Amino acid sequence: MKKLMDAPDLTLMVEQVNLRLQEENRRRQEFREWVTPGMKAEFINGEIILHSPVKRGHLRYSGLLFMLLNTHVIVRNLGTTSYDKGMVALTRNDYEPDICFWGKEKSASFTDETMLHPAPDFVVEFLSKKTAKRDRTIKFDDYAAHGIPEYWIVDPRIKTIEQYWLQSIPANEYALVAKWQVGDHINASAIPGFSIPVEAIFDENVCQEALKALLLE
Repeated sequence: MKKLMDAPDLTLMVEQVNLRLQEENRRRQEFREWVTPGMKAEFINGEIILHSPVKRGHLRYSGLLFMLLNTHVIVRNLGTTSYDKGMVALTRNDYEPDICFWGKEKSASFTDETMLHPAPDFVVEFLSKKTAKRDRTIKFDDYAAHGIPEYWIVDPRIKTIEQYWLQSIPANEYALVAKWQVGDHINASAIPGFSIPVEAIFDENVCQEALKALLLE
């Protein structure tokens, strides 16, 4: 920062950055008007990222996790969830995470017309060859910078969950809690009482038993 502040052309650099951000914001507004409910698209650092249809395994595994999470949240009246198409509008970028959860405080302002959502309290991304780099870099840093308390990265190929918690020291950085695998049990810190076997995400029979357990608690 000191080196930047000492730059003799700092004012010129700031002007150039402001002009670029103004143009980027214009394109972002156009993106929001252009994108349709049937499209999977994100606006990241000035670029529109279009997503191709996902593989069946991705749909099945993310669907099982969402069913467990959504049931838990509804039964206990904890807030609101979204699956695949909930757009999260952060300072610079618009994302459509695979799974999100907002607690009651944030979700109290949501209406049936809400399209742009604030930073969630919990977010999950399922890796694929095309998205893995973004999930581990720009999204990883952006989610942390905007104070999202918990981030899960699910790898459907090797059936693991990387669980990250936001750390206050250093400020707004994720720390890996653990890399969970089939046979382990994972507990979400940001969602009161949400505890499931990892295998429930990858096996429908195990998911059914976990769902029964959530309903009986």
